[in-house]
Amino acid sequence: MKKTVKDIDLKDKKVLARCDFNVPMDENRNITDNTRIVAALPTIKYLLEQNCKIVLCSHLGRPKGEFKPEFSLAPVAKELSKQLNMEVIMAKDVIGEDATKKAENLKNGEILLLENLRFHREETDNDPEFAKKLASYGEIFVNDAFGTAHRAHASTEGVTHYLPSVSGFLIEKELTFLGNALDNPKRPYVAILGGAKVSDKIGVIDSLLEKVDTLMIGGGMAYTFFKAQGYGVGDSLCEEDKCDLARELMAKAKEKGVKMLLPIDTKIGKELNPNTESKTVSWTDIPDGWQGFDIGEQTIEMFRKELEGAKTIVWNGPLGLFEYDQFAVGTYAIAHKLANLNNAITIIGGGDSAAAVEKAGLADKMTHVSTGGGASLEFLEGKKLPGIEALLDK
Repeated sequence: MKKTVKDIDLKDKKVLARCDFNVPMDENRNITDNTRIVAALPTIKYLLEQNCKIVLCSHLGRPKGEFKPEFSLAPVAKELSKQLNMEVIMAKDVIGEDATKKAENLKNGEILLLENLRFHREETDNDPEFAKKLASYGEIFVNDAFGTAHRAHASTEGVTHYLPSVSGFLIEKELTFLGNALDNPKRPYVAILGGAKVSDKIGVIDSLLEKVDTLMIGGGMAYTFFKAQGYGVGDSLCEEDKCDLARELMAKAKEKGVKMLLPIDTKIGKELNPNTESKTVSWTDIPDGWQGFDIGEQTIEMFRKELEGAKTIVWNGPLGLFEYDQFAVGTYAIAHKLANLNNAITIIGGGDSAAAVEKAGLADKMTHVSTGGGASLEFLEGKKLPGIEALLDK
């Protein structure tokens, strides 16, 4: 277990806190989804209660080491000020004159937000000098950015070499739910995996086959499994070079006594556009010139039935092309099923699955929606996350 803000004396201290404010914005730079900002509030409020001087830092998008106004965190400062009902001071730079001066003048109970960390290449390079300058803003470091915990960057791993480092409440929550799903799940334990490619999920499938009772597969990666069994997949997304691997994973599931459920029917379309002609066919009958974009009704029914008695469910990756309404049916049907299960722990593994559950308006009906796509995948794979490993142990 890692130390949290509750395990360290923060009274009147100067705190550097890494948050994940990588929020989506429209072309006018209005924030379109403030979930990540809201998720950071419990930790920030706790630091305010401890009368800390608070210096917040985050990345936004991929400015690739250049100062680009369209990647400024200014809209985040505005949203934070609104959420906290107090002014969040915005720095014009990260380790430059403005930020340094504002940090020096910070009073207890005040908050400063640094400009986008990724305006400096040194952030992603985990440059020790850059990390040292960041660390000079605090006496204690709090990491609450689970979404970047799988990266050894200056603001996640580098600063921990210079400051006592603990987790915020968000990371604590992630580690509790994801950790229990790995080490101590209530059974039956079901994993639902979707998304485009088998290659993105090899590690996690392999790891989950050691732990789950049932593994359901949907999304684009299902077609590689179909192909691996000798069936045609039309023009569907398929990784030909991963067929051997798909066969190995199926064999492993059999050997471990894990029930692996693949779609039995699929909704196919003519082309990649929202209004394409579509129909539902058996998974063994996908015609040439058509692409699979969603799971069909029979598969939805089979998945629903299997979820009935489940006690722990981890879901990572959508089950179809949920961005288009006519191919979002499978993903939404399963989201609704999870939302209405009684006495089950439902964990949504970040990324597109989190976006789908948000879009369906069901996020608050899940036990836990992870804020980290890549990070939650790597955690479920059993990998060590550098941003977590670097924090103090309890």
